[in-house]
Amino acid sequence: MMKIGIVGGTFNPIHLGHLILGEEVRQNLLLDKIIFIPTNLPPHKENHSVLHPLHRLKMVKLAVKPNPYFSVSDIEIKRQGLSYTIETVRELKKLYSQSTLHFITGSDVLKYLDQWRDVGEILRYVTFVVARRPGYPLENLPDFVKTVSIPCVDISAFEIRFRIKEGKSIRYLVPDSVLRYIQKNKLYR
Repeated sequence: MMKIGIVGGTFNPIHLGHLILGEEVRQNLLLDKIIFIPTNLPPHKENHSVLHPLHRLKMVKLAVKPNPYFSVSDIEIKRQGLSYTIETVRELKKLYSQSTLHFITGSDVLKYLDQWRDVGEILRYVTFVVARRPGYPLENLPDFVKTVSIPCVDISAFEIRFRIKEGKSIRYLVPDSVLRYIQKNKLYR
């Protein structure tokens, strides 16, 4: 039975914090692989600031390519519309029926978990793994949450987009392949 980690997100853009999260959880929980799943349209964010999904998908593919334990799924982009975790988890459970699924996220997500569609059903299908993020302490955690300590890396996609608009460097915040893709396609300006 394979143990699979799922890292979903807008990845607008993907950055080193996402990759560190995936690798640390993979090693700590002895997972066989990590699947990164970019959203099509996130239901909890204003979509006017979200880059087209195919650009974000390409950047995620570039970012994870060097790691043999990482892969990318475009199931949310192919499904189109708003991306709800429950729909993705249902599809993954069918694809990987003989595997255990671990949904990996940062501690900042816990504050609005109760707003997720069908969160009770999600929890029947996956082990919920939460990593610490700066400024979001892990207190009063529900019993279903498994925690993993990871190195503190305070990088945000918002900060990266802001730096690009200001003409500042994002080197060492994103993989070099992602940096080149952003520059070549003049993204986030």
